[in-house]
Amino acid sequence: MIKFVCMEYLKPQDIMVLLKILQKGPKRWKYQNLENELGVSKSVVYRALSRCAKAKLISPSPFEYIFAGNLKEFLLHGVQFAFATEPGSIVKGTYTAHSAPVLKDQIISEKDRYVWPYSKGKARGQSIEPLHERVPVVAEKDAEMYELLALIDAIRVGKTREKEIASRLLSDKIDHYAHEFK
Repeated sequence: MIKFVCMEYLKPQDIMVLLKILQKGPKRWKYQNLENELGVSKSVVYRALSRCAKAKLISPSPFEYIFAGNLKEFLLHGVQFAFATEPGSIVKGTYTAHSAPVLKDQIISEKDRYVWPYSKGKARGQSIEPLHERVPVVAEKDAEMYELLALIDAIRVGKTREKEIASRLLSDKIDHYAHEFK
């Protein structure tokens, strides 16, 4: 008799939770803070961290150490496949990918503007499905998270040059934050 084991896979919101912990630094985050800052429940945060631990992106509970090398490898080379998306219809929203402030001076594209759909957004462009529905709200409140999430989107939907620039910038940011986890 063959037994099948149900495997819990990473979910897009797991990346958002992990980035927030990376940004805050070790021992400086609490479930309550993540719940408030990301707009998700403590149970969502806990399940996200449990999946990230199984994927070897963070140490097992009490989730104190982020494996920055593994995280960087996944974000630079895996996220575009695991959480693939393509530009959609023209909508109102918040700029992302190469249209976001973090990349707009380095990548000039007059015809392709990308946005996360968001009713309070002030931009118009082709819709890009965010990693989680709360991403535009989180980005509005936290400029550093906005940069990280927009760089990830540039990797998810960008052309070769856009991916290279975004990968370099994201790698530098992860290295900067990861320094505190050593």
